[in-house]
Amino acid sequence: MERLKERVKIRNLWTKNRIAVPPMVCFHWSDDTGRVTDKNLRHYGAMAAGGAGLIIGEATAVTKRGRLHETQLGLWEDAQTEGWKRLADAVHSHDVPFFVQLLHAGVSGIDKKADCPDNYILRDSKGERRAVGCRMTAGRIREITDDFIQAAARAQRAGLDGVELHGCHSYLICQFFNRNINRREDIYGQIREKFALDILQGIRETCGEDFVVGIRLGAFEPDLEDGIRNALSLGEKADFLDVSYGFSGESTPYKPEKYPFSEAVYGAQEIKKRMPDMPVFGVDGITDGHMAEEAVCLAGLDLIDVGRGFLVNPNFGNDVLEGRDCGRCLHCRPACRWSPFLNDGTVQCPGKNLFLGRQK
Repeated sequence: MERLKERVKIRNLWTKNRIAVPPMVCFHWSDDTGRVTDKNLRHYGAMAAGGAGLIIGEATAVTKRGRLHETQLGLWEDAQTEGWKRLADAVHSHDVPFFVQLLHAGVSGIDKKADCPDNYILRDSKGERRAVGCRMTAGRIREITDDFIQAAARAQRAGLDGVELHGCHSYLICQFFNRNINRREDIYGQIREKFALDILQGIRETCGEDFVVGIRLGAFEPDLEDGIRNALSLGEKADFLDVSYGFSGESTPYKPEKYPFSEAVYGAQEIKKRMPDMPVFGVDGITDGHMAEEAVCLAGLDLIDVGRGFLVNPNFGNDVLEGRDCGRCLHCRPACRWSPFLNDGTVQCPGKNLFLGRQK
């Protein structure tokens, strides 16, 4: 695991190794206030102690209206900042850099008449109408741009090292990137990356040169060529690119036959080829140390995101780097412990229970 042990420089900050904890929302842990709880504190502290090289805090709403779930954490008001300071202190006590992912869910959130680049009907897997996206005015776009900037400023005041914009997984920034959804004829449609670029620029001007500002974006938005174009357009403003999937149902992910990792890792690989000096992260389906090492080496990635591994075993990083059993996610669908809608937050994780049983 020698490659995984290497540190990576992102702007003026060094990671502890090449293993990143990606944003993973802990549904049902907070409430309508969006404030950090003691449960969040224990969760992030355990992963920081567990050998993570970088932790990116879960998707955090920049406006109450733009939430993806009623129990999502927020940074839309100053009263939420103190909880994030506690989280930052807990993570930093283990010398681990800490970012937070900033999100506005747009048509994919809880608002049934939601902000969206253009009028759009979001449908579920059965084709039933789930939500209506309402075309935003230019003034509304500028308001939400400022919501992102102010949330980043609160994160900085809380002591975090940086922020990641959530620009994939069907949420608002992703909706602007995707030409199947953003059919505007104004500047926000002619230059579909403008919304993200304005946010990145505003955060840099507000938070200064030492604050890290990156973005998670879809490699396929809707096609790989579009994802690469989006990534290249962000190159002068973003400090890192965390590559995943785009708008579900409005994108076409693919990978070559016999490619050993996911479509998202393949997309990250292709973006990294074109942006060799940009820190690029890959994600999806990495469940053990061998896979993480191989993905970093094959795809040429700077960091590899491991989510479920840390949920099963918060000590995943240490165990991988020291050659021990790290546990494994059992892919418990549909009743995953971490599902936002299929349980009330009390379901136990079988993979974690199995791993703990082996440690006795």
